[in-house]
Amino acid sequence: MSALSKLQPKAVFSYFERLCSVPHGSGNTKQISDLCIAMAEELGLEWRQDVSNNVVIWKKASPGCENSKPIILQGHLDMVCAKEDGCTKDMTREGLDLRTDGEWVWADKTSLGGDNCIAVAMIFAILADKTLVHPPLEAVFTVDEEVGMDGAAALDCSDIKGRKLLNLDSEEEGVFTVSCAGGARANCFIPAAREGLCDEVCYQVTLDGLLGGHSGGEINKGRGNANVLMARVLYAASLEMDGLRLCSICGGQFDNVICPKAEAVVAVPAESAEKFCSLIAQYCCVLQNEYAASDARLRLTCCRAAEQPALSCGKTEAVLTTLFSLPQGVQEMSFDFAGLVQTSLNMGTLAMKEDGVHFSYSVRSCIASQKKDLLRRVSAIVTSGGGTVEVSGDYPGWQFRKESAFRDVILQSYKNVTGEDGRIEATHGGLECGLFIEKIPGLDAVSMGPELHDVHSAKERLSVASTQRTYEVVQRRSPAASRMPS
Repeated sequence: MSALSKLQPKAVFSYFERLCSVPHGSGNTKQISDLCIAMAEELGLEWRQDVSNNVVIWKKASPGCENSKPIILQGHLDMVCAKEDGCTKDMTREGLDLRTDGEWVWADKTSLGGDNCIAVAMIFAILADKTLVHPPLEAVFTVDEEVGMDGAAALDCSDIKGRKLLNLDSEEEGVFTVSCAGGARANCFIPAAREGLCDEVCYQVTLDGLLGGHSGGEINKGRGNANVLMARVLYAASLEMDGLRLCSICGGQFDNVICPKAEAVVAVPAESAEKFCSLIAQYCCVLQNEYAASDARLRLTCCRAAEQPALSCGKTEAVLTTLFSLPQGVQEMSFDFAGLVQTSLNMGTLAMKEDGVHFSYSVRSCIASQKKDLLRRVSAIVTSGGGTVEVSGDYPGWQFRKESAFRDVILQSYKNVTGEDGRIEATHGGLECGLFIEKIPGLDAVSMGPELHDVHSAKERLSVASTQRTYEVVQRRSPAASRMPS
């Protein structure tokens, strides 16, 4: 018996389990893309797959609805692959180990990928349901959304006829997203070579226990970024003692995740070893006090490490000064939507390699000029420290549309199903709707989805009841909204 076999809607969770059986991290989407084609062929549906692994599937209208205008149903195939410390699963080769208590669904020791595989599962359940009355349907499944929306950017939309798009990539039930931030990735590099030690001892410094989270949806929650805090601690230590040299530093796997853990190895003069350990202990207390509310399990520790080459004192100063000087987190709040972050950035990855220090930022803003300015600020600081910056994965924002008949229908359907009014909101996260609106003239879009918590982390979980309600809304089964709008 499958792990989710007793859950409702049965078709949705059956497809979800099937999709989760193959690896589908960003950049590794061939298997899940081919699986979507296989499932489309099982249903006898027309399909198209492009070289990026995007998939488009068409289902003809129900009898009597042939003259209705098509509806686009859309989600993305890739997931952020996060694991608990010590988890041995190879997420590039293995599917997920799904678990449920009947109320929530999660994956054992890894992220779930509910963002956004549950959308794909719901859409396939719609495509498979022969009882629904519907207009022509166009199912659009994109890839590599989590690393810059590369799939949506590459997708040829010339054969997509719909002008109403329902995106299922939101994570809070009852919230209907109608605007999102644009974003870009700043790939930063400071060249540096390591050299041998001279009467020094090495210590490994570890900062962990942080919650992390999504750099769009959770950047305003005050959670610590381990990369940023590690740079702060080491910079402060370098000011308190002479001769500190950086051997290595690393943290984070994805630029759109608030980094929960960072490690560094530093070389210090042997006579300063006790002072260094004392400084680390002091900063542990400082950070635990500052982040008591948001990251109660924060730990900062140090222990002796094997001797290894280190950067020169001058290069260490340049690297740590640069990392310490760079901004992090919320930069501007929106005046149009109360509580909405307008502009932010997040240092998601940090690593020292043979050629130097590499780190990346996810930069977001719903105001294009502010996004551009923030990218310039990052570049100015990094270049002043002797580094370079390359910008990639630039995607547009999605401007709010004051009038939308499609949005009104979706909101009415939600009220018919739940008895409650939905909330119209904008998100600081990135959604592919902005790219589709650029590509398809006159497109009207709404984004919604079931309740998901702690996405992009090993604690990610999906609400079963919320999934059922959301699916009912998408089906339009309520009497007042049994047909798709024409």
